[in-house]
Amino acid sequence: MLKNLASALILTERNAEDDPNPPKLKGRIITTLHKAKEVRPLVEKCITLGGKALAHADAAEKHGTTAARKSDAWKAWRKSKKWQEWAGAMAPAIAIRRRLLVLLGDKQAVEVLLGEVAPRFRDRKGGYTRVVRLATPRLGDAGTRAIIEFVGVRDRKVQKSEKPAFSDDAAETVKA
Repeated sequence: MLKNLASALILTERNAEDDPNPPKLKGRIITTLHKAKEVRPLVEKCITLGGKALAHADAAEKHGTTAARKSDAWKAWRKSKKWQEWAGAMAPAIAIRRRLLVLLGDKQAVEVLLGEVAPRFRDRKGGYTRVVRLATPRLGDAGTRAIIEFVGVRDRKVQKSEKPAFSDDAAETVKA
């Protein structure tokens, strides 16, 4: 159940133009409070692993080639020492991708995580999701509902209030 919930949250970020049932808001699902609190560590762990996979893939990129696959240049690169360095640098990224597939159980969710969600949180150390309790209970069993969503999309901006400016005439009438 938690795998499905985590995958559902990540899949809300995908491009769902042709989907018959697109998400209402990207990066947000409504569930019960207890489920949201339970799935949060799983989602955060997956995003952290996704960030590490991206770092390994970036490190391997300097050893890669731009030649087309099965071309003569690609075949020469494949037999060179550069390929061995690339494969050694890329191996942790592939292992992390496989670990994410085990954690989420959905290939499309892993693709969306590594393609859209993890790059957004690359510079962040943690706290990728928030759980917000809703006031109205669920119909049927009156379960406490909550929203679990990714941070950074619909964050409130802190605004400092301005001190009121009084005119001199108003200040004199107050003193009198």
